[in-house]
Amino acid sequence: MISTVITPDTEDISIHLPPDYVGYEIEVRVYKRAKLVKDRPVKKTLRDAGLWGALNLTEERYNELQQHAKDIRNEWDRDI
Repeated sequence: MISTVITPDTEDISIHLPPDYVGYEIEVRVYKRAKLVKDRPVKKTLRDAGLWGALNLTEERYNELQQHAKDIRNEWDRDI
């Protein structure tokens, strides 16, 4: 018998079986334990890293960058 506890980080899990399990019926149980695991590392954001607002943009420059980003996104839909 093989038994293990895992904490998935995606919605997909792959199971690899030992060769001597091939051809036999196996039982797979998946259930959520009551306790949520909170000790996993948390991904840092720009705000956490101290980078939020680091550019100190003027309102005019901010609007220019937003327009540039909008123009670039519009290029994605253009036929080449």
